[in-house]
Amino acid sequence: MIDKMLKRFSIILVLGILILACDGLQRPKKPDHLISKSKMTDLLYDLYVLNAAKGVNRLTLEKNNLDPEIYILKKYNIDSAQFAESNNYYAFDTETYKEIVDEVKERLESEKEYFEAIRDKETDSIKKRRDSISKKQKTPIEAVNIIKDSVALKNRKSINDL
Repeated sequence: MIDKMLKRFSIILVLGILILACDGLQRPKKPDHLISKSKMTDLLYDLYVLNAAKGVNRLTLEKNNLDPEIYILKKYNIDSAQFAESNNYYAFDTETYKEIVDEVKERLESEKEYFEAIRDKETDSIKKRRDSISKKQKTPIEAVNIIKDSVALKNRKSINDL
């Protein structure tokens, strides 16, 4: 019983300290070279895609000397400080940052559905080809069996005629 009360008190104390510690946060000033919301959305989208690729095909990226972060900075003609300041600015405004992240998420999900549809179509096509090939391979065997059956039937008739 005392342990439960002590746990609850500890949790309340920690939460209270966190709330007081966060009270002094001030909104960062708007950077001089703030990345627009739409450009930030595109930038984060590309960054997520490249980081996913980095997780899947790290060797391919290394062979081509492609560093995703440097590639993104060059593509959008920005520097790391500009990105950090803009990201910090948008992250402080949680509603705006949520809108950006939700748009990125929506684009990623849309593309995922698109590529899954392509994969399913290709898989169906491959399956149809395999079935077709399998059917063609079975046809000669079936034909041989039919010929054997007809020869056997003729042989029986010839034996019966005797």
